[in-house]
Amino acid sequence: MKIAVCIKQVPDTAATLRVKPDKSGIMEDNVKFVVSPYDEFAVEEALRTKDKIPGSDVVAITVGPKKSQEALRNVLAMGCDRAIHVNTDGQAGIDSLAVAKLLAAQLKEEGSELAFTGRHAVDDDNAQVSQMLAEFLSWPHVTVVNKFTLEADNKKARVERPIEGGSKEIWEVDLPAVIAATKGLNEPRYASLKGIMQAKSKPLKEVPVLQAGVPVTELAPKVVWSNYELPPERKAGKVFKDAPEKAVEEVVRLLREEAKVI
Repeated sequence: MKIAVCIKQVPDTAATLRVKPDKSGIMEDNVKFVVSPYDEFAVEEALRTKDKIPGSDVVAITVGPKKSQEALRNVLAMGCDRAIHVNTDGQAGIDSLAVAKLLAAQLKEEGSELAFTGRHAVDDDNAQVSQMLAEFLSWPHVTVVNKFTLEADNKKARVERPIEGGSKEIWEVDLPAVIAATKGLNEPRYASLKGIMQAKSKPLKEVPVLQAGVPVTELAPKVVWSNYELPPERKAGKVFKDAPEKAVEEVVRLLREEAKVI
């Protein structure tokens, strides 16, 4: 089976971010970039699926600038067989719609039979690409998936997704399909030293964005991000040093009179 996993490189969630003076984005110098955490669940599930089907192949695909190849090398070290990088350097304003079109073009060229993605990327939090990718491929799509099981014939999959109230939905989808992973689907593996060394020699195909099978007229962004700013600093909390009984009275009073939550 030809399995694709679509990933995105994002700033580390633990990084301290600074906004550019013109508010056009974040300052990337000295910021560590990583594979988006939900994409790691997708990678792990792709690799587990490969292990269940002898002869399968897992290709990791990303759309982004040159530095995105670091993320591809990371998932190659985890166990992916190959990687494809659609290089967007020099093409400003690639939005979610364009990313989905570019990914769809690569999956069609690859003849992929199953695609995994993360439920959303933790930088922009859009949660749009996997849905649009499925639409451009005319494939079934299920998102926020925390359980994935292939049927015996490998032509259908049974997936579960949590819903509000602590319940779940169970879906049966025909393959090929796009599955968007969430936390709880699995426990992503760490890259071993052997895997890191092997990743250096695994194929990584670089495709310039203007040669990626999508007309340049379709890459113009529909959505433009601007005026970035950091959230306001939180006010200092109040510390109550009185005896517990008196402190409780004061907390209740402030919740009623200032916060107005009770």
